[in-house]
Amino acid sequence: MRTLWILILSLLLTSCSIPKPLIERIKEEGQLIVITRNNPATYIREKDKIQGLEYELVEQFAAELGVEVKYVIPESFDEILPAIARGEAHFAAAGLTVTNDRELAVRFTPEYQTVTAQLVYKSGKQRPKKITDTVDGVLEVMAGSSHDAKLKKLAVQYPELNWTAQRSVESTELLNLVYEELIDYTIANSNEVALSRRFHPELKVAFNLGDEMPVAWAFPHAEDNSLYKAAKAFIKRIKEDGSLEQLLERYYGYVEKLDFVDNRTFARHMVQRLPPLIAQFKQAAEANDMDWQLLAAIGYQESHWNPEAVSPTGVKGIMMLTSATAKQMGVADRTDTAQSISGGAQYLRRVEKKLPERIQEPDRTWMALAGYNVGYGHLEDARILTQRNGGDPDKWSDVKQSLPLLAQKKYYKTVKHGFARGKEPVHYVDNIRSYYDLLVWHNRKQKKQVIQAVISTVPLAL
Repeated sequence: MRTLWILILSLLLTSCSIPKPLIERIKEEGQLIVITRNNPATYIREKDKIQGLEYELVEQFAAELGVEVKYVIPESFDEILPAIARGEAHFAAAGLTVTNDRELAVRFTPEYQTVTAQLVYKSGKQRPKKITDTVDGVLEVMAGSSHDAKLKKLAVQYPELNWTAQRSVESTELLNLVYEELIDYTIANSNEVALSRRFHPELKVAFNLGDEMPVAWAFPHAEDNSLYKAAKAFIKRIKEDGSLEQLLERYYGYVEKLDFVDNRTFARHMVQRLPPLIAQFKQAAEANDMDWQLLAAIGYQESHWNPEAVSPTGVKGIMMLTSATAKQMGVADRTDTAQSISGGAQYLRRVEKKLPERIQEPDRTWMALAGYNVGYGHLEDARILTQRNGGDPDKWSDVKQSLPLLAQKKYYKTVKHGFARGKEPVHYVDNIRSYYDLLVWHNRKQKKQVIQAVISTVPLAL
């Protein structure tokens, strides 16, 4: 009997010494530690707002676990994987491509995005056609990146290759150095190139280096895989329920809609046409509780900020109002800049208020813009078609797939408001999103220049 009690006691003591699964400890502590990097494609803080695909994904995952996130940003990219391998964070969400070499150090979740490595140069320079064409120029990449590893392998075949692997710089900084002509080339992932080219259309892709590569979260190799399994299940779910596709559309679904000429024309008009209109855009935006830069982007899409603009269908003015819309909004003269901008802002707000309250931002704004362009009735028809086809009528990424169907008889005859050129509102919204991003970037850049100019005039304390 005594032996039996000793055995039971030893089993109880043993069971008490078994540590709880990692995921349970994280839930108890209420904190998830994630390594990331400062990059528009991953995590970037601007004033009090944080954006980035990786940030949004991590926040969704943390919400499922019921915990907060502590983000860790190393000084250099090449510190990320070693830190994960040592278990200094729970995982890395840093736009990491999956390679065979990296899988020896860490384990990856299923991919949530695919990218291609691209050699980038500036327009006006001679385009390199192969990697050895870079030997007479300055090529810089991030230290520890898959691009650095790729070049090392290519150097075995092409010993003449030369490049610098820079620490403590981001891919966006290297792309900017190419734009500023301080270096001749860099290699970056296609998603990062696309985001940078919105603001620097002079950046050109010479060629791709290799095939598409998966992007995934990196976890340490460990016996306790409870958190890793939860992350895998999360990635699987967001793929299946469409929320991943919606996020990808939010960040990348519109970024390459404007070509080089569009960007240069817009930049010229920002200098020549916009300044006299800013006060009126700000006044109308404040009166209708909206961002003046969004209102200005709509005005540019409508008229290129030309108060005298008139279309063949009779719409006119900065905001290209129809006579019926102008009458509804109390606009007596559509060519009067202040009246036109005010009328456009009021009309956009009226369309937005018709949308169901459950539709959240930024989808709410994109749908309101589509309704502003094509009419609220046609927008509702597209939402009905979206629901019929198994999509989410409250998500712009799904509704934008249905709008073009309104031009096809087999679809438009089944809805209330009939035929519509549904591709137009899709292009309309995509363009406005691009113009808005350009305006925000330009205005932020101007503010920084003003601050730097003021600082430079302040005498140093003795």
